[in-house]
Parts: sequence; structure tokens; C-alpha cells
Amino acid sequence: MKNVVIIYADDLGWGDVGCNQDLEPGAPSPTPYLDALAADGVRCTQWYSNSPVCSPSRAALLSGRHPDATGVSEILAGRRHSSGLPTTVRTIARILGEAGFATGLFGKWHLGTAPETSPNAHGFDEFFGFRAGCVDYFSHIHYWDRGTDPVHDLWADDTEVWRNGEYVTEVITERAVDFIRRAARADRPFLAYVPYSAPHYPMHAPQRYLDRFPQLPPDRRIMAAMVAAMDDGIGEILAALDEGAVREDTVIVFSSDNGPSSESRNWLDGTPDPYYGGSTGGFRGHKGSLFDGGIREPTIIAAPGALPAGTASHTPAQMIDVLPTVLDLLGIDRGSETLDGRSRLARLRGAGGADETPLFWRYGDQAAVRRGSWKLVTHGRDDLDGSVVEDPFLADLASDPGERVNRAAERPELVKELVRELEAWLAATADAAPGG
Repeated sequence: MKNVVIIYADDLGWGDVGCNQDLEPGAPSPTPYLDALAADGVRCTQWYSNSPVCSPSRAALLSGRHPDATGVSEILAGRRHSSGLPTTVRTIARILGEAGFATGLFGKWHLGTAPETSPNAHGFDEFFGFRAGCVDYFSHIHYWDRGTDPVHDLWADDTEVWRNGEYVTEVITERAVDFIRRAARADRPFLAYVPYSAPHYPMHAPQRYLDRFPQLPPDRRIMAAMVAAMDDGIGEILAALDEGAVREDTVIVFSSDNGPSSESRNWLDGTPDPYYGGSTGGFRGHKGSLFDGGIREPTIIAAPGALPAGTASHTPAQMIDVLPTVLDLLGIDRGSETLDGRSRLARLRGAGGADETPLFWRYGDQAAVRRGSWKLVTHGRDDLDGSVVEDPFLADLASDPGERVNRAAERPELVKELVRELEAWLAATADAAPGG
């Protein structure tokens, strides 16, 4: 392996991908290219984001560090010149760039809008996309921050560019494909990070994509159309790898930053149902929640010849594990890099038995730990009103993957053990934070 493509969706639920759905006979899958990628690689059924919202999940993916250790533990404001990921935090682009890779980012950054926290300041040779959390898909204007004026947010490195009227998902694809073709012609190893904004609000899609799903109700239809447009883009990226004869040398990672949104901006017809558009696949919670619906993500990792095709891995893992796993696949020694994640290469190849290594999360006052099949959530937020559910909440995901039954009263000693582990981790990550 000598190249890397990381494709990151935005607010995509576990159940929004065709290969994770039980489709009705004859019903079109919104993601045929992702389904084909899963057939060529490993579908990871229990891969988690490190946060239930955009910015910290992206910081964890790019750095291999827990969000608190990156200084980005909450969602960043979308305003121009907001601080973001410190340049003291080393990213996959910095690490691979120093190893001679061409590095490009095409799509959503959301880790700081100031020049000193831009993608170029974090090791990306090329950047095309938007710096804040979302844009209108056709005008590329950000207008969601209260008390601030709308701003146009589309950039090529530090130069503002105007592509008014063009669907941003397709523009992102166009630039990513161009980068891959140029790197392949130059016979240079490359990292292409492609964080699409789909299917994050606003809910926009060209009519030709809406026409693919006439059988669906309006909100599900727009969601499927947005996902299908992204999937077509992924198909173009895969085709560019094939055209450049580099597919066999490329590690491809696909996932999402967090689960589907329950924000009112997604309720196009006023229906009070947070999953009317996106789908958690039956898991409890949503974007912003540490129940699995907010953090368990559709994930596919393909590496021809290095990973078995058409298989599934059920080992729990997190986005911080992507960087060390990619380095392992590339044969690059992590050296003195400070990483919280672990390589999952052996697990992806099917080796090993049960994994009891705990996974941890913190977001606001919510915290969670998973050890084996047991998962404990404290101050967990659920569904529309954001109310705290029974606290603490202990679930056995082996028998209750939807986290519907609280087993805390039945297993008080286990609760104490998990709380102790969680509190120790919270203290350690606070100490590891920049300036901590």
C-alpha cells in the first residue's frame, strides 16, 4: 500500500448506507458504490466516532488523539477567524507529508477558520472546500450563526473562489478526482481526504437525484438523494483510482463524523420525528448523544491484497484508530508519534478473539465507556427534548444493541468498575489537553 483515500460523510446514520439496510426487493440502494466498496473490503459493524458532533470527531480522525487531547472537544463556531485545531497537534497530513506524500483536502474542514488553523497550516498541500460547519449547497454561503452576517465560504487554499449555482457535493468530487489523477500521473504517493458535507443540512439535492426515489416520502427522499449524490462522487473517485492504475496500491477508508441530526433544520415538513430523514439503523440516540445512534458509524476499510474482501469486522473500534491502522497498512513506523488510537490491522484481518479493551467518550456533561459488550452512559441525552435519561445507564449491547433496557440496578459492582475506569480516563485526558 502506498496511497490513502479517506472519505468522511457528515451526519450520516448507520442505517443510511445500503449495505447496512434490509432493502425491500427491487428497492434502489442509495449507495451502490459504497456497497461495492464493502464487497471489496471490510465492513466494520462496530466502529465509533470519538464524538457525537462534527469538529471533535474530525480532530480525532486526523490526529489519532482523543478530542480533549487535541483541544477540540466541542463543536466550533462557524464564524470567520474562529480558533480551531492547534498546529501543535500533528495530523495524518503532516505525518504523511513528511514521508513524501502529496496531501489534499477536498470538502469540509470545520477545525478553525483563521489562517493559522487552516488545512494548509496542518500539512495539507492543497485545500478546496469550506472552512466552517456547513454551506448552502448551491450558493456556498454560511448563514447559520445567530448574530452574525452570512458569509460566502468556498476556498482554494487561501483564495476565495466562486462557483455559484454548482452543487457543492459535485464540486468536491471534481477537485478530489483531479488531485488523484495528477498524483497518479506523477507516480507520487498521496493522501486524499474527502470530507463531504452530505447529508448535513440544508437539505438540498438536484432534481435528477430526487427523481431516483419517487416511492419515498419527502424527507426520506431528500436524504436518499443527497446520499446518492455523494455515493456517485465516491464512484468517480474509485474510477479515478482505477484509471490511474493505483487502486491496488490504495487504502480506502469510508465513515461518518456522527449520527443523523435531530435538529429542526432537518424537519422539512414539521414532523416531530428526528429519524424521519436519517436512520440510526435502530440504535438509540442521534447527533449530540453518546448512545450508539450518535456515535456508531457506517465504516468500510478496503486495501486490496492487504485486507480480506467481502468480510465484516465486529470488533469495537474508534476513529482514533484510523491513523495508526493506516500507518500499519502503509508500513510506516509510527516512531515517536503520540497517538491514543491503536492499529486494528490484525482485527480487520480476522485475527484475535474477544476484545475487552475499553473505549471512552466525553461530550459536554455526557460521558460513556464500553468494555466488551457492556456500555455505561452517564448524563445520556436522548431524542427530541434532550432530556437526561436514567443515570447511569448500563446496557448489554450483545442482547440489547438498541440500549433500551437499563441494567444498572442488576449489576451494581460492574457499574462501580466502569465508573472508576471512566473517571480515571476523564482525569487523564484533562491532563493531556493542550495547556493541561
